[in-house]
Amino acid sequence: MALLFANNNSLSAITAKPSGLSGGAMNLISTQTASSSATISFTSGIDDTYDEYVFKFYNIHPATDNTKLTFNGSIDSGSNYNVTKTTSAFYSYHAENDVGYGLGYYASEDLAQSTSFQPLIVASGNANDECGSGYLHLFNPSSTTFVKHFISRGNAYSGDYSQEVYIAGYANTTSAVNAVQFKMSSGNIDSGVIKLYGIS
Repeated sequence: MALLFANNNSLSAITAKPSGLSGGAMNLISTQTASSSATISFTSGIDDTYDEYVFKFYNIHPATDNTKLTFNGSIDSGSNYNVTKTTSAFYSYHAENDVGYGLGYYASEDLAQSTSFQPLIVASGNANDECGSGYLHLFNPSSTTFVKHFISRGNAYSGDYSQEVYIAGYANTTSAVNAVQFKMSSGNIDSGVIKLYGIS
């Protein structure tokens, strides 16, 4: 096996990478902007092109106070969003006045063989300056052999608290997951942007 070398010896001076080096690039597939939207659905672009897909959420502002951004997958191109999932969840929070803070398991946000929508950003406020942001990684959704793993991290600003939630789990299906939908647990997504990337 041949070894590949950069064209000089100093990382700060590298001007070109070896031609055989690849991977790690985020390739933007699509962008959707919410405007009093009941749902945001990605029904194309999730296929066997990439082994990993990343959704990034920017300034998700709910119409309803103290609600959650949730997601579910589909194996029929978006006709139904009801993939069975098992997940785990934990959280951290901290108040602006430094009085309240904590870290713990989030039993109310996990799922056990459930087709329900999985919360990703929890306790988002709907005041003018309140919102949530985060990401969801979906691994090898086109596999017809294995379950589909995912991990997520989201943070919300609500009621003078920073509230962070970590979710991990799997869609318990050997069918290809080819569509994903996002919605609030109550009310509409008043505003915000969700981008879909493929990782090459």
